[in-house]
Amino acid sequence: MPIDEARAFVPVRIAVLTVSDTRGIADDRSGDTLVARIEDAGHVLADRAIVRDDIDTIVARLHGWIDDDSIDCVITTGGTGVTGRDVTPEAVERVATKLIPGFGELFRWQSHAKIGTSTIQSRATACVARGTYIFALPGSTGAVKDGWDGILREQLDIRHQPCNFVELMPRLLER
Repeated sequence: MPIDEARAFVPVRIAVLTVSDTRGIADDRSGDTLVARIEDAGHVLADRAIVRDDIDTIVARLHGWIDDDSIDCVITTGGTGVTGRDVTPEAVERVATKLIPGFGELFRWQSHAKIGTSTIQSRATACVARGTYIFALPGSTGAVKDGWDGILREQLDIRHQPCNFVELMPRLLER
């Protein structure tokens, strides 16, 4: 899709949350991949954290960032599968004001081209939570690349046409 070069780029302040019982900052390849892509695109890494697969812990971290005016968007990686410990989508739903079902649908559609029917195991999701975007990606490096390169890079660029998430940011809290 086209980029309108006449529009000025607007950096988005993005927090990255890795959800994992096993990873730390030293071996968080998916988080590192996401951070590199965010910064390469010209956005601001507003914060970064790793939390374990625990719904209350995830919800608490999300609430903290939603309430922080210096954060426009949260992107999570991990915890979107179907096992008992995978609770990121449930945490996102707990904080959501409005779900964005098309994000998960588009993610799985794109992923199908690469991993076939295995994409059905992904519960990638997104929402708006009190004026903050939240996008939940699976924990693999490939999934993070697919989610950023195939969806978020364009949707978080105000120059992307015909529309994008950034131009809607000033209106997310309107009634």
